[in-house]
Amino acid sequence: MSVAQTEVTLDEFDALEAAAPENLHVELINGRILVTPAPDGDHDENVMSVADQLRAREPQLRVYQERGLAVPSYRAGRARVDGAVAPVGYFRGQPSWADSSGVLMVIEVTSGREADADVDRIEKRDAYAQAALPVYLLIDRHRGEAIVHWDPEGGRYLHECRAAFGAKLELPEPFGFALDTTELA
Repeated sequence: MSVAQTEVTLDEFDALEAAAPENLHVELINGRILVTPAPDGDHDENVMSVADQLRAREPQLRVYQERGLAVPSYRAGRARVDGAVAPVGYFRGQPSWADSSGVLMVIEVTSGREADADVDRIEKRDAYAQAALPVYLLIDRHRGEAIVHWDPEGGRYLHECRAAFGAKLELPEPFGFALDTTELA
């Protein structure tokens, strides 16, 4: 039996998200509600490893963890990203679902469950490309690799580069440095 999937309005999403317990993240990606558990400690450590390296090279940028972003595309979306890289102060005065136009890179770490990993690998990647977010960095704990996607055009990223944990991953401009993935293992 197949179940018809209906699109959720932003008002319906807002009501559902407000009622969700704190241990769950509720997102609206490509018209579909996604519910995932809150991140574990390893997840946070991975984001902080990237944040520390980025801040050492780009002191005018910050990695904002667990930031809600409005990710407009052909369907309105709401994503709670693991890391949003933006200039210092970019989010000051913004609502809980902030404008994503000034975000330079989004960081996602696959959740502890392999069954949820394709959300980050495919659905979020495509939503971020459709929203023209310049760079998408995925830390895939299940495959033991980091993947960077960049240069969105026509709703998809034109380029990607991969590195196994322990190797260096070249980040594109405006970052332009090799991310050390040793701590991600």
